[in-house]
Amino acid sequence: MHTPTYLAAGLRLPTNWLDYTILGIYFLVVLGIGFAARRSVKTSLDFFLSGRSLPAWVTGLAFIAANLGATEILGMAANSAQYGVYTTHWYWIGAIPAMVFLGLVMMPFYYGSKVRSVPEFLLLRFDKAAHLLSSILFAAAAILIAGVNLYALAIVVEALLGWPQWVAIVVAGAFVLGYITLGGLSSAIYNEVLQFFVILAALIPITVLGLKSVGGWDGLSDKLTSAHGDNFMTAWGGTGIGSDNPLGANWLTIVLGLGFVLSFGYWTTNFAEVQRALSAKNLSAAQRTPLIAAFPKIFIVFLVMIPGLVAAVLVPKIGTAGSDLQYNDAIPYLMQQLLPNGVLGIAVTGLLAAFMAGMAANVSSFNTVFTADIWQKYVVKDREDSYYVRFGRLVTAVGVLASIGTAFLASSFSNIMAYLQTLFSFFNVPMFVVFIIGMFWKRASMKSGFWGLIAGTTAAMVNYFWIYKQGIIDIPSDQGANFVSAIAGFVAGAVVMIAVSLFTAPKPKAELQGLVYGTRSPGMAEPPAKGDDAWYRKPALLGWGAVILAAACYIPFSF
Repeated sequence: MHTPTYLAAGLRLPTNWLDYTILGIYFLVVLGIGFAARRSVKTSLDFFLSGRSLPAWVTGLAFIAANLGATEILGMAANSAQYGVYTTHWYWIGAIPAMVFLGLVMMPFYYGSKVRSVPEFLLLRFDKAAHLLSSILFAAAAILIAGVNLYALAIVVEALLGWPQWVAIVVAGAFVLGYITLGGLSSAIYNEVLQFFVILAALIPITVLGLKSVGGWDGLSDKLTSAHGDNFMTAWGGTGIGSDNPLGANWLTIVLGLGFVLSFGYWTTNFAEVQRALSAKNLSAAQRTPLIAAFPKIFIVFLVMIPGLVAAVLVPKIGTAGSDLQYNDAIPYLMQQLLPNGVLGIAVTGLLAAFMAGMAANVSSFNTVFTADIWQKYVVKDREDSYYVRFGRLVTAVGVLASIGTAFLASSFSNIMAYLQTLFSFFNVPMFVVFIIGMFWKRASMKSGFWGLIAGTTAAMVNYFWIYKQGIIDIPSDQGANFVSAIAGFVAGAVVMIAVSLFTAPKPKAELQGLVYGTRSPGMAEPPAKGDDAWYRKPALLGWGAVILAAACYIPFSF
């Protein structure tokens, strides 16, 4: 059993009028962006995809900011306090290759087919059964993940500022609801660009002052190596098959479970991320969106990993029965101990921005999928465009209320990151196997998509709830179990898809143009715009540069 997720009561921050002024200015700017974006919303395409008009640098920053929610701030700092430098795997092998693959390989299919959502691609490639099931699975996952961000925000605000949890939930939910309802996706995206810089302004002082407090990197490394052993401060040490390490995983499950299945499943099929790329002004900008985001992603690991490591030094028993602090307390504890007023206000604003960005990304993708893929396709068809804009605004409110309802499901996990990875193994991995087989195998039949989703989701859940939770097979940690669940879901989905395809009819070849690798659609043949020959506008160069840089970052932590 896990202890409930909460922040220690002793973490109350000494905030004053200056800190609250900074926080108030931020909320006013957020709503101001919503009102400004409202003027551009005239059609459903404007509301759900910003009219496909945004430049690559805007969508790229929004792409990475949408991921900077509870996963990054509390979750990854908690991961570092618990597992050490192994956290780098979630970035350099668990994100960058998949982001590059999305930009170079998958975005031409998504953008070229002119779909409004990721599940809609499955309607074109397979059939209505696969489309409806994937829409329902994604809508459920989006609400659950939005709930994580909202719950994390509530416990942080309660512990740090003394606000009751219900006040924090209502205030944050109201602001997210306000600016998305007003300006749709454009409002969410421009706010995410702002939030990206606010989050950096919060994390950089915590990282720098935290390192200074423990004697710099050398002092940090010496203290943690002495307390936890050599492997705690290396990326690959102790990951041989059969070896013990804090993560409870070996190099094979890291590479296959995290680096391939979980990573590709999340970054290539999670509509909360892909939606930002689909809002770009052309195919080139859509491809560059995840590639631009990959470069800050490479280095953000230091801003969340180092605070977690510092907390493990300053509170040696953090996360154990001998301490009042959990792993999730790492960032708030450093804020309390290290930051002066003013800087403290920026840090609190940065935390709120992170949680609101994560919540907004999932709520905005939820309203698109529920409206366009469920309501418009199967419930109320062929209404005027303005009806679906109004309904999308209504569904935004429903999504926020549902997020409040699911927020407390996260309370059974002492490490928020473990909870999120569990959700990804259940929902994103089965979608990924269906997408990857459908995109690269013409013989994959129309019926195979539905049964692949069923098999993958079922296998991942069986592994986690029965094989792991019931102790059928001894898996050392939640994270290790998530890696195994992801592999089980991927293999089961692939096997069932292949088997079903061999006994059912394939989709006619004429209907596969632009949907399967080796075929092209008119949108995929888009010529480069005039002046688009600069090196930073070349997706292949950006993609390979990100992969090489991420691989090079491993070198100092590999020995």
